[in-house]
Amino acid sequence: MSKWYYCCMRKTPFVNKEYYHIFNRGVDKRKVFLSGDDFNRFLQSMDEFNSVTPIGSIYENSFNKNKLGHSMSKLKKEKDKLVNFVCYCVNPNHYHFLLEQTVDNGIEKFMQRLGNGYTKFFNNKYLRSGSLFQGRYKSVHIDSNEYLLHLSVYVNLNDKVHRLGHSMSKSSWDEYISGGNYSFCNKGIILNQFNKIKDYEIFANDSLEPIIQKKEMENFLLE
Repeated sequence: MSKWYYCCMRKTPFVNKEYYHIFNRGVDKRKVFLSGDDFNRFLQSMDEFNSVTPIGSIYENSFNKNKLGHSMSKLKKEKDKLVNFVCYCVNPNHYHFLLEQTVDNGIEKFMQRLGNGYTKFFNNKYLRSGSLFQGRYKSVHIDSNEYLLHLSVYVNLNDKVHRLGHSMSKSSWDEYISGGNYSFCNKGIILNQFNKIKDYEIFANDSLEPIIQKKEMENFLLE
């Protein structure tokens, strides 16, 4: 069970239909989300930049959606994603994604658009210049189902791992346990392995303490 904690980063090509842990933090460990609006803009970017067809900027895309109609734009995007999100968390100074690549070079294209787009937004808003994130994002290939399940807990409950408090972190946890129709993430890869949502919730809470005890490994991975 401990294998996934100590999985080393390695330079391997991204392969379609494989799963990857993608993460990064602010340059010099700085906070990159300073307000609720910043969190919301990043989450919006995670959605809108995840398109095989380039959208330009989010500002430009707002006009395209008005022209096409919201339902048509949403339908197209669901068919033409660069990646599938399994789960995510966004904390004040770093983020974690669990992604499945769906098309060739999907992760690289998505992460480039996301990083550049949000950095431009942040720098314009706060009158700064230069890099916002600490170099290139980090990536780890998820090579076992055990790793996948425990990483989903680490990501979904990352606010508890860091003892941040729910208001200081945005994650897909509520989406996982709500049982509602809303679905930003492809939850089935995780939830279909449990009889019901409550079973996953129990599994996640039981797995949390060992994860907290070994959270220093994240600091090693982010160096």
